[in-house]
Amino acid sequence: MTALSPKPKIPKKCQSVLAPHGIGYRMRLLSQLTSRRFQEQLDALEMGLTPFHWVVLCCLWQEDGLATTKIVEKLQQVGGTLTGVLDRMEERKLIYRERDISDRRIWRIWLTATGKQLQEVLPPIVFQLIEETTLGITQDERELFSRLVDKMIANLS
Repeated sequence: MTALSPKPKIPKKCQSVLAPHGIGYRMRLLSQLTSRRFQEQLDALEMGLTPFHWVVLCCLWQEDGLATTKIVEKLQQVGGTLTGVLDRMEERKLIYRERDISDRRIWRIWLTATGKQLQEVLPPIVFQLIEETTLGITQDERELFSRLVDKMIANLS
């Protein structure tokens, strides 16, 4: 197209799905912004943590000794990606891996003392980030948004 060519006409009904107006684009932007802010706060701890370490730790705080496959299922994550994350978490002495006693093919992931201690450190950071992100949004609106996101995830799962 040259500078003199007319702009293509996009039907009015399509405007709401185009970036930056589409909900998918805005949800991705929200995810990136919160992830970036969370990473900045994690960097301040100087422990080499990432937001993905947080979600793995959350799984293990709820049920220590999970099999790798169970973590993958809970997080709906590709196994190869998780393996690298677990390697780095082990290097940072947040977790350790052991073979399952009844099935040697299964690796179980256990928290170290350091991984357990982070349960006191990280949730307050996340609560503060949530408060910052949802400033001016009522508790009812937060709960509605959460339910709507859950429905959208279920629709695509």
